[in-house]
Amino acid sequence: MTLTDFSTSSTQATPEADPGTASVTPTVRQAARRGVFWVVLGIIAVGFVIVTALVRGDGGAAGIPLAADSPGLAGSKAVVEVLRDSGVDVVPVGSLEAARDIAGDSTNVTLFFSDPGGYLEADQLDAVVDLAVDTVVADPDFATLQAASAGAVSAGGKPDDDTAAAACSVPAAERAGTATLGQKSLAVDAATADWTGCFASGDDSWAMLQQQADGSTLSLLADGSQLRNDTIAAEGNAALALSLLGQHSTLIWYQPTLADVVGGAAPTLGELSPDWVTPVVVLLALVVVAAAVWQGRRFGSLVVENLPVTVHAGETREGRARLYARTSSRLRAADALRIGTIGRLAARLGLARTASVDEIVGAAASVTGLRLADVRDTLVDARPESDRALVDLSGRLVDLERAVTAATEVGAAGSPASAPPSTERMGS
Repeated sequence: MTLTDFSTSSTQATPEADPGTASVTPTVRQAARRGVFWVVLGIIAVGFVIVTALVRGDGGAAGIPLAADSPGLAGSKAVVEVLRDSGVDVVPVGSLEAARDIAGDSTNVTLFFSDPGGYLEADQLDAVVDLAVDTVVADPDFATLQAASAGAVSAGGKPDDDTAAAACSVPAAERAGTATLGQKSLAVDAATADWTGCFASGDDSWAMLQQQADGSTLSLLADGSQLRNDTIAAEGNAALALSLLGQHSTLIWYQPTLADVVGGAAPTLGELSPDWVTPVVVLLALVVVAAAVWQGRRFGSLVVENLPVTVHAGETREGRARLYARTSSRLRAADALRIGTIGRLAARLGLARTASVDEIVGAAASVTGLRLADVRDTLVDARPESDRALVDLSGRLVDLERAVTAATEVGAAGSPASAPPSTERMGS
């Protein structure tokens, strides 16, 4: 750090620092204090997201419902792997066109269909029902029920029990014996007699319905929970799944995707994002605005006002010393000591107020007989890296000032009044 100018009108001078070399890097503690607000804000935001995810349940962790390649709780990878081990070629597809190409005119194909996203239109749903000889529809919505049953089947209430016996003549249900009941059921119009209900879940409602007509079979599972990874091993769910889906050598596992969306505008980011994204983004925006208003407020320019008390120089010196010690600002403390020493040396040497530090260094070295490099290291170049080094530098400054004082007193008197103080530490 280079000191260039100083004032001799007071015991403490105000130097001008060279922009290229004068820099004081904040300590880690200072940087941490400045960023603590944003760290706390980030923790609050992350906590809010975690709490929201926990409140919403395990939907995200469970994976895509009934997906053939999903090992999550709601997926169906377990039953798919068992079917493949049994010799069934399971082909997952994500579009109606792909399902139609695989099915072709073959009568040895089973189609599994589930559309939890509701991507298909009415005409597409009509085409799905006619793709294969044996079709299994899981978790049908209102539009799917309309296309599959011409309005004869509707959604029923929540099942009364957790399990139920087959109590029907459908071979797949008879092999299973019992099955678990999910959160939905299906009801049939009393005037319609061509639907067979299995696994009764309440009055006139079932967990499974099957219709056989013109050599084809259509099976409806109320919510498809019997095919999930977390329930496939319960009761007779495994036997039911293998009997319904393993009737033929090829199983098309069709779950519609965006590839089935026909015409219209592309879905917006809000439509593709989970429900919790929008409120979280809005909350974070409000927090940022509030933080900007809080941290960025201004009350006008600073006003200099005389304090109604008198602060002694000694108290100010001790207060600054404590602050420097608390923040480990050794370079600032050293500069404060040097500024005071340089001001007093300039006055003692009789130099002008505009004298540079180099001039003061040269004059001090000349009158004391010390090496110029040692004097400059004491007044400018030395950078204390520890408290011990700072104390040593303070001692060197005192020794230099005593040496200059002794030398100037000798020169003024014409003869030595006393031996000059020791300067052994000047070269250390």
